Amino acid sequence: MEATFCPPTEMQHPHQGTVAAPRAPDSEARDGRIGILLINLGSPQSPDFWSVRRYLGEFLSDPRVVEARGPVWWLILNGLILSRRPKSLANAYRQIWDRRAGAAPLKVITCAQAEGLTRSFDDAAVRVDWAMRYGSPLIGRVIDRLMGMGCDRILLFPLYPQYSAATTASALDAVFSHLKSMRRQPAIRTVPPYFAHPAYISALADSVRRHIAALAWQPEVVLASFHSLPEAMTIKGDPYLDQCRTTFQLLGAALGIAEERYILSFQSNTGRGSWLSPFTEDTIRNLALGGTRNLVVVTPGFAADCLETLEEIGLRASRVFREHGGERFSVVPCLNAGAASTAMLTAIVTDELAGWSARTRPHESVREQEKVWVRATTQRPDGKDCRRWRRGPDTIRRTGR
Repeated sequence: MEATFCPPTEMQHPHQGTVAAPRAPDSEARDGRIGILLINLGSPQSPDFWSVRRYLGEFLSDPRVVEARGPVWWLILNGLILSRRPKSLANAYRQIWDRRAGAAPLKVITCAQAEGLTRSFDDAAVRVDWAMRYGSPLIGRVIDRLMGMGCDRILLFPLYPQYSAATTASALDAVFSHLKSMRRQPAIRTVPPYFAHPAYISALADSVRRHIAALAWQPEVVLASFHSLPEAMTIKGDPYLDQCRTTFQLLGAALGIAEERYILSFQSNTGRGSWLSPFTEDTIRNLALGGTRNLVVVTPGFAADCLETLEEIGLRASRVFREHGGERFSVVPCLNAGAASTAMLTAIVTDELAGWSARTRPHESVREQEKVWVRATTQRPDGKDCRRWRRGPDTIRRTGR
């Protein structure tokens, strides 16, 4: 198997230097290959005001993210939000930016996840690639690249364990929008939300156990923080909240942790209206004020560390905890691109590829055999012989006698 990644000008691997540019489709490219496309949210191209502004503008212009549309929202977005918010966001990105790779951690990790799947399958008939819903690499361009390599079937893997219209559906919208412009479309499958997949729960539980075992202290409380969502979306039928609760319960059961030491919360709540709660920052503050001195936070809704886990939780939430009396604070890294993550992603992909065995070019002897007309004799119900001629296994001509 071969992975394709962003050009060196766009992306570098954090440990191996520059990632090689994607190969041009070779002259032997043919149909019958399977493409696996990992999709995550995205990041700005660089941690500066204008790059963040472009990224934020694309994100907040998505009707799946902000359902209120019209001239009023346009004025709010372009007159207020995009003139103020990019400055603080750019500063936040600078604090977690991977300068060696020249990219946001989310891109670096997603690239590494694709590399891990490449090594795991090691099959020339399968191609692994990755894209971002907002920013680059663009979903449409990556689909075209996979098609150019002979992938007539593509498995889409939105890296969101819990489904939301604002994340999973938006990613798939972008895919299907691009498919509408294609004369020849690939067959498509989508990986369903994996919030309760045994491989996912097991990998999460193992990561929490290993993290706590490596600490010089024991947490009094383990806080599971998920990204928040406007309550209006759940009222309209979004299953996100129920799936977060299911993940929370399954992870707690796998850890065997006492109920009073295990808490659910929601982070990244912005804007007006009611959002899923209790809010993570409020919960952390109240725990510290209530006497909790040792706290571990896990973020099961994120497949890779990003701004929300590294800056919002790792820096800001940690500061809030200590400012209000807490002493020891630690964040469990996301599953990211380690061996456990690769094994988990491989298990899920293997499940979803069932029945999609990669078709290879027929052997020469098979192709020659298909050119030969074969004669066979059978008997009709009336007792007369029926000569049946066929070319290969499927083409049939009959003459009665």
